[in-house]
Parts: sequence; structure tokens; C-alpha cells
Amino acid sequence: MSDGRERGEETTSPVSALIRSAMDGRLNRRQIVRRAAALGVSAPMVAAMLRVAPGARAQGAAPTGEPVLIGCPYNLTGGYASIDNPARDGSQLAAEELNAAGGILGRPVELRVYDGKSETTTITSITQRLVEEDKVIALVGLSDTTYMLAAGPVAQEAGIPFIDVAGTAPIITDIGDFIFMLPFGDNVQAAVAAEFAQEKGWKTCGLLLDEAMDYTKFLAAYFETRFTAEDIGGQIVNQRSYQMGDTDFSSQLTEFKNLNPQPDFLFISSNPGEIGTIVKQARDLGIELPILGGDGYDTPLLVELAGAATREVYFTTHQGIYGDDPAAKNFKTAYQQRYGREPEAVFAALGYDAIKLMADAINRAGNLEGEKIRDALAATQNFQGATGTISYQPGIRIPSKSVALVQVVDQKPTLIKIVVPKEIPPA
Repeated sequence: MSDGRERGEETTSPVSALIRSAMDGRLNRRQIVRRAAALGVSAPMVAAMLRVAPGARAQGAAPTGEPVLIGCPYNLTGGYASIDNPARDGSQLAAEELNAAGGILGRPVELRVYDGKSETTTITSITQRLVEEDKVIALVGLSDTTYMLAAGPVAQEAGIPFIDVAGTAPIITDIGDFIFMLPFGDNVQAAVAAEFAQEKGWKTCGLLLDEAMDYTKFLAAYFETRFTAEDIGGQIVNQRSYQMGDTDFSSQLTEFKNLNPQPDFLFISSNPGEIGTIVKQARDLGIELPILGGDGYDTPLLVELAGAATREVYFTTHQGIYGDDPAAKNFKTAYQQRYGREPEAVFAALGYDAIKLMADAINRAGNLEGEKIRDALAATQNFQGATGTISYQPGIRIPSKSVALVQVVDQKPTLIKIVVPKEIPPA
């Protein structure tokens, strides 16, 4: 409800409503403490609510009973391995933290992680296995639109809530009402990229995209829509394409090099597996134009493959490892302590947030029924994650989130600023 009250609380005092919500399991530990502080509730009463709340077990209480099974389809090998492995690690960290804090509904959390091998047929089959054989009560995973479009219908048909970790095309939620996106849509990050080009004074663009993948096609289309809009007035002077798995991009890049006059920059809509090679080949051909793209660049492969060629490379991506947000800092510290290394890509933070968000929804639902978990997810407001604040508006299962604008400086992705676009192309 717009005034922030739970359904049925209109005729009761705010404190009584808070107590009832705590006892019913509709609030997690953090929400109880925050709301109690706002109402001036005494410390003893807060402690009492935390003791009785089904979904807010005391810190350190050992979970008991049958595990809560959450299925995690990830592409641990193949073209998406460089970002799905960090996402998997973030998810596992979140599950470990949940178990240390009492689990979900007092029960231990168990992730069933299977490798989709960056193949749509394999993604579909492992999702079916998770749903039909493992009997998971929820799904969390994947970082690409094409794979979400393969896995999502399985979850939707079975009535299993599915949080898409990082697939960004808004059409993902068209699969059905059990499918939720954790990230912003491609129309949002494309708008930020186009408006950044305007800020830089870039008017003409050479566009290169992977024509085989939904993510790259949608990102390129949204970018062109925003860049060529009347208020920006940009122009796409040449467009070429390739397919995921290609290794030689010299033909397309040579065409850009031979343009006269040269465009002001290149927008390359690429998956993580190819972008490092494309950047390296562009610089080797003598192309020194600025290169701009989306969150597919947020992979260690970019610098590993391109090295010093990453000069003048810019991209849009998610919050989580960039900037000074306290939640992001806490995540990075926990990840470093758990794995002995910094997060390799922002997708680690997305994988982490997705498990925490699903756990929060299950605790608010108070049980493991798919429809109730779905309804609790849909009612999410102001969930504070490492990648930003997550809220879902009625009927919209894509959160409104800011975008991180990043430049590679001395072979290190470096935050320029956190941005909300002025205008977003329709989804």
C-alpha cells in the first residue's frame, strides 16, 4: 500500500500492527528493528518481537529441520563462465551467511547449483531437473537474457518463483508472474550510455553487435533509440554484426577504420566472452576511437585479453563493487574474507543479492508455497542490497535501479559516477 502499512493494519495502532507482522513472519529481522526504531518501541519489546518472529531468528541460532532447497542454474563453463562463476560464488556466500544467522524460517538453506554450459538446451534441461527431480522451492540464477528465456518458462509452468540474477532485457518478465528481475533493464543502461556520449560531445557512432544473442540485440536497439532521439541528435553512421563464439573481428573493424570521416566513437554491444578480443583487435588495427558498451564488459576477461588496449573503454554496469555504498563495502569485505580475493566482477554482488532477496521474501511469506513467495517478492519495498535498493511496483517485476558508469583506467575498471538516465526508451 502506498502509505507503507501492511494489509489489515488500518484499524490498529502502528505498534500493534508491527507486533502482529513480526509474529506472522511478514517482516525479517532488519525490518523489525528499523520499523521499531521509527516508532520509538522500547528495546525489551523489540527483543521480544525478534524472539517470536518465525522469519527473524536470533543471530547465530542454528537452523534445524529439512533444508530449504533453492535451485541455481549458472553457466559455469562456456561463453558466460567468466561472470556466472562470480555470481555463483556470491550466491554461495549469501547462503552461508543466512545459515550462520538462523537460515530461512529457521531451516538450513541449501543451494543446488548446476552448470548450463552456456547452452540453451542444457539450461532448459537442468532447470527441469531442479524443478522436477530436486523439488526446489525457488530458483535463483543466470546472467543473460537468452538463457533466462530458456529457463524461465519451466519455472513459470511449475509455479516456482525465479529471480533472474543479471539478464537485463525487459522481455524476461513477460514469461510470467513468477519471474522477477534483480537488475535494471537494458533500456535503462542503454539510456545512460547514450546520454554519456552526449555529455562527451560524441555525435557519430559506429555500432557493432552480436546478432545471435538477445541481450546484445536489445542493448544495441535501445542505445540507438536513445542516441538518435531528438534531444541528443546522434547518428549511427555504420553498423556491423558478428556471432558469439567468433574470434576474428578484423573484417568488421577494418570497415570502421576505413570510414571517412571517422565516427566519434564505437558502441560495441558484446557478451563477456568476446569483448576483450574485440578491443585488442581494434587497437591492433590502429583504431583509437573511444569504445562504449554495457555490462557484458564487466568481466575479468576484458583486461586479461586486451591488457593495455583497454584505454578509452567505457561501460555501464551494476552497483555492488563500485563506489562507497556501505552495503557494497560490506559485501566486498565478506567476499574477500570468504574467497581470499576481491570480487572478480559485479555479478558476484548480484548473485549475493538475489539469494538474500529470495530469503527475505520467503521469510515474509512465512512458508514455502510458490504463490505466497511470489506474492511476497512482488510486495518487496526498499530491500537494501549490495547492488542498490530493490522495490517492485504493482505489476512490474523489474526494479528501478541506478546505473554505474565505469571507465577502464590503467587496466582497472574505475567508477565515473552513479547515474539515473534523464529519459528511458519504452521497454
